[in-house]
Amino acid sequence: MIVYVTTQGARVVREGRHLLVKYKEDIYHTLFIHKLEQLIICGNVTVTPPALSLLLREGIDTVFLRKDGRYRGRLAIQEPKNVFLRRRQFALTGDVIFCLKTARSIVRGKLLNMVTLLQRIKRTRKTQSIDGPCKAIRGMLERLDAVQTLDQLRGVEGQASALYFNGMRYGLDDDFGFRKRVRRPPTDPVNSVLSLLYTFLINRMVAAVRIAGLDPYPGVLHSLEYGRQSLPLDLVEEFRAPFADAVALALFNLRVLKEQDFYVYEPPELPLPKPQKDNLDAVAQDVLGAMSSTESEADDFFDLPDQQMETTVDEAEGRQGKGAVRLQPPAFKKVIIAFEKKLNTEFFHPVASSRMSYGDAMVFQARQYRRLIEGEAAQYHSFLLR
Repeated sequence: MIVYVTTQGARVVREGRHLLVKYKEDIYHTLFIHKLEQLIICGNVTVTPPALSLLLREGIDTVFLRKDGRYRGRLAIQEPKNVFLRRRQFALTGDVIFCLKTARSIVRGKLLNMVTLLQRIKRTRKTQSIDGPCKAIRGMLERLDAVQTLDQLRGVEGQASALYFNGMRYGLDDDFGFRKRVRRPPTDPVNSVLSLLYTFLINRMVAAVRIAGLDPYPGVLHSLEYGRQSLPLDLVEEFRAPFADAVALALFNLRVLKEQDFYVYEPPELPLPKPQKDNLDAVAQDVLGAMSSTESEADDFFDLPDQQMETTVDEAEGRQGKGAVRLQPPAFKKVIIAFEKKLNTEFFHPVASSRMSYGDAMVFQARQYRRLIEGEAAQYHSFLLR
């Protein structure tokens, strides 16, 4: 069971072996700890010390988001105990051949899923505008085997992503101002929903990596960087198009989300301090610092902190352009419900040769990666949309 607590002012309290979600004196939900896999706290929600103690003792992945979906952090549960597996993970980050081979499989899966989604858009819309991006991305697929370095591979991935989003916009019934991917901040409703869905998706992949007993920090496509959990970012790449992008298109085309479900966040103007006799008191109030922190609040809505492979031109344009487009609280809950329904949707996984949900597929991919680390598998098979 994965639980989102989004009611502002709610409290999560402990009652014996259970958790209660309360608002004022009313009990909204009873959470049975033995069924709880992940708890996601959104915004102004209080978790009492006894509840925190129970969550830590039971090793429940507890994620804290801002009320607009911005990732803030998570409870630090016990690290995986298999130190030999973790040592092997870190050792392989220095193996250039291993990293390039595995990262190439991940990028190939991502690009193939992009092409599949674009082809579905073409069949549905009967438009020739998709032909250019599809052809260009297929050409990049042919270039993957020729790349010699991870930087070259990341460059191919970045170019393919730009082409893909240029084609993805033709999958929308209405014009919501979406032209390309803009992260910091999202400047249109579609980018706002994509950022939120990517945040949820990455958090689920972090949980999947933990379930597989892997250390989330050493990856292959995303390089080692201070404070960055690279492995979930690697494994989530192949799920972006078939999962998050498909859900975003459906939310808009089925009219679940409309223009009125969004608003533009404008940071409030701070009043200047009243002049003092010698202005020393005004200096101490640090007006510029306060203004800077308020402006960064609007700039703070994107996938996860310091998680992207590289800063793109689109991000720079977003910072200098419009204000952040955010979802109204009821629409925010609709995105959560759609995400969870998609997560529990079952399909036939060709590599596993069995039916499973998307949530189970994330765990399957993480365990497949573990088999690769342990030497039980010769290569990593990416997740492909059929």
